[in-house]
Amino acid sequence: MTSKEFINGLPEKVSGDVLEGLATLFHFDLTGEGGGQFTIEVCDNQLTVNEGLTGEPKCIINAKSNDFVDVVTGKSNPMMAVLMGKIKISNQGEMIKYAKIFGLM
Repeated sequence: MTSKEFINGLPEKVSGDVLEGLATLFHFDLTGEGGGQFTIEVCDNQLTVNEGLTGEPKCIINAKSNDFVDVVTGKSNPMMAVLMGKIKISNQGEMIKYAKIFGLM
């Protein structure tokens, strides 16, 4: 699995019930093979993914694609990846709020 495949698959994995009353905008900037730039928006009980960076994000995630895949597949501990600088998160509070919903933890 690539980080692009993981992110593009999120709308099918996340139930609208879980998103009720939530609204946010994330930018993912994932470098390297299988990566890319993505905007994830949660609004009106839906999660949408668009390629490219659009809008004003509440949280920006920067990582190498392979490091991101290691975290989402459970090969790497998310907290250690952040502490070691492999994944950079601009608003950790927002990420913690959505990490389980996105399947990142």
